[in-house]
Amino acid sequence: MTLILRDKASLREWRAKVTQGTRVGFVPTMGALHEGHMSLMAQARAQADIVIASIFVNPLQFGPNEDLSRYPRPIEADIEKLEAAGVDALFLPSVEDMYPTGASTLVEETMVSGPLCGAERPGHFRGVTTVVLKLFNLVQPHVALFGQKDAQQCAVIERMVRDLDVPVEIRRGAIVRENDGLALSSRNVYLSPEDRAAAPLLRQSLLAVEAAYQAGEHDAEALARIGLSVLAQSERIRPQYWEVRDPESLGVIATVGARGALCAVAAHLGTTRLIDNLVIGRGIAARVPV
Repeated sequence: MTLILRDKASLREWRAKVTQGTRVGFVPTMGALHEGHMSLMAQARAQADIVIASIFVNPLQFGPNEDLSRYPRPIEADIEKLEAAGVDALFLPSVEDMYPTGASTLVEETMVSGPLCGAERPGHFRGVTTVVLKLFNLVQPHVALFGQKDAQQCAVIERMVRDLDVPVEIRRGAIVRENDGLALSSRNVYLSPEDRAAAPLLRQSLLAVEAAYQAGEHDAEALARIGLSVLAQSERIRPQYWEVRDPESLGVIATVGARGALCAVAAHLGTTRLIDNLVIGRGIAARVPV
């Protein structure tokens, strides 16, 4: 039975009782759990003695015109999934508990968070780093699991942990996909049937670029144009960006070299924003799940 901890005081009391030497694994989420989340729970179970998850729809990472109010919150179904997965505890705080009246401190990473989703969603990653650091301070995990689908988020959190000397090991879990290649996302439920039919083109654009790279095309701009040309097959897809970037700093690169590259795409289908990515090349590519 998963223990539900509904406030910070309960979490601190639970954490204080964890035996010294017990390895704690942590999977922070915003709920609406799918098989991608559950794969992270399984990896945490394999790497730790105790697994705790959190569900918190963090208002700080939503912009004024984004989907905070309609973000799916099927909490009872989520709890059932966590219990079936053998998760030991769930931290389920309120906004008021996480951000008490008068709270005025924010945490901001200033390099990796800048391009891609950071450019399109100002303040988003500041909200991510703020809540994740708070969660790390409360849970005190030894290892924390994040999904590679949010590759920039992973990179930002890894940089924050390194820069601020946070004693937690960050692990990335591979992207889990539907049979047609669409990356699992809590936002996929918003897609109309027509948009859902077009959505696999995001993954197909990544695979087309990977094939072009393997065939000898290493110019970053040329590879990005190939990716965009695949998305152009559907008028329903409105690309926000298609970029080939350094896999660690996310800086601009001219060619894909020994470090490999992160190919990242974001697009709107109707009112739904989807992202996907793929690491190509050598170097870091061997360490990042695909």
